[in-house]
Amino acid sequence: MEVLSGMGIFLMLLVMFLGMGVWVFAGLFMVAIGAMVLVTDMPITQVGTILRTVTWRSASAWELSAIPLFIWMGEIIFRTDISDRLFRGLSPMVQWLPGRLLHTNVLGCTLFAAISGSTSATTATVGRITTDALAERKYDNSLAVGSLAGAGSLGLLIPPSIVMIIYGVLAEVSIAKLFIAGILPGLLIAFVYSVYIMIRCVANPALAPKSEGRVNWRDVLQGLSDLMPIFILIGLVLGSIYSGIATPSEAAAVGVAATILLVAAMGKLRLQVLIDAGFRAVSTSAMVCTILVAAAVLSSAIGYAHIPQELVKLIESLHLSPYVLLMMLAVFYLVLGCFLDGISIIVMTLPITLPLIVQAGFDPIWYGVFLVLMCELATMTPPVGFNLFILQSLTGQPISRVAMAAFPFFLLMVLVVILISVFPQIVLFMTAFV
Repeated sequence: MEVLSGMGIFLMLLVMFLGMGVWVFAGLFMVAIGAMVLVTDMPITQVGTILRTVTWRSASAWELSAIPLFIWMGEIIFRTDISDRLFRGLSPMVQWLPGRLLHTNVLGCTLFAAISGSTSATTATVGRITTDALAERKYDNSLAVGSLAGAGSLGLLIPPSIVMIIYGVLAEVSIAKLFIAGILPGLLIAFVYSVYIMIRCVANPALAPKSEGRVNWRDVLQGLSDLMPIFILIGLVLGSIYSGIATPSEAAAVGVAATILLVAAMGKLRLQVLIDAGFRAVSTSAMVCTILVAAAVLSSAIGYAHIPQELVKLIESLHLSPYVLLMMLAVFYLVLGCFLDGISIIVMTLPITLPLIVQAGFDPIWYGVFLVLMCELATMTPPVGFNLFILQSLTGQPISRVAMAAFPFFLLMVLVVILISVFPQIVLFMTAFV
């Protein structure tokens, strides 16, 4: 069949270029150019015109301006003591829970995700603080590392999420709605993780040592004081979006300005901090944005080959139920997650899977959250799980041991994916207020 032949050429070129170790953005460009020549029989001059037009259009998208700003915001926080305040502030809040300080991994990642937008920044920042502190206090290593691997992935889901901005640009849906749609699923995952930790620690109290002392109201108030900068940043970024004062892109600028002012007010602002954070933000943003531009070119190539339309017809002819299709896509993404990072997964597959999902009757906003959850699962799957690599460098443990520690939390996230599939209103409920 023609559609399978076209898909075969795309996949063959993709495997060939990426298998050669070519940079992802360059590989996507070459796949798009090669496929347009081979599948559509376009003259090379027309391919060049399409390449130039699509590259300029996608690179100049205003929504992409939020990406370097949110990354810069997270990098500044990473280099100051705002991140250290997380552990100090959360410690007195969790002493009464079974598992005690193990919950600082989950709650710390949840809060930091709301100001960083990046899973790697969330895992690295919170992990840098909590791994040594929990090890010194003799908390169970496997549960500590596993909870950090699972909760660190929340940086992709809880707004402001860089991956959601990418999905919104590619799928042409409201980024503000995507942001608010990720809140309840993100809190649900954090709740499920904390419940699991409590159950494990009630069943085996040796996993968490006894409390070091009674916590009084003074400790709680001091903890709230330590957390106040984080609450302020969350309130300013999300509040500016949902009050209508700023778009998501403008809210990123609000976040950077507020972060610099807060750091200055705390006496921690140094020129070298801004320079180091800026260089790191530029490097990461360049990587992300070049992949996005290349993905837009690949999407256009797939469109010119009429593959999405033909694939929709092919799937329709199989008479699959919507949930069988969704299950097949979930398995497909789990396999991809073993080899690719979340951004690459989205930009490579969205041009093909989004028309199928819309045709099956699923809401594109809901699918955005579903896809982000699939990317979160990818951060916990070897051999290319970014969270696993980060935790391996932090703990010095073999990647196999880190992966085994993360596995229960991987299964818990799969449970949440099933829940939002059966009850889509978990995702869509709050979008009615935007």
